[in-house]
Amino acid sequence: MPTVRINDENVTFNEGATVVDAVAQTTGRELTAEGKPADGGRLGVAVALAEEVVPRSRWAGVELSEGDQLEIVTAVQGG
Repeated sequence: MPTVRINDENVTFNEGATVVDAVAQTTGRELTAEGKPADGGRLGVAVALAEEVVPRSRWAGVELSEGDQLEIVTAVQGG
């Protein structure tokens, strides 16, 4: 079970977990394998792994490993 650092917090995942799983857990939303909200709404999230942006199209294919560092940024409307 890998422990991953997400936004400066350690989080443990089951083996085989992917970036989709990390985003779902962090946002509290159910996501499809494509990283889209299961409810059809908008997500407004960007992910960086080891300081490199991971395109949403690759989220399901990027498996989490022990010690990975993710930054998950959520867009917020307002000004």
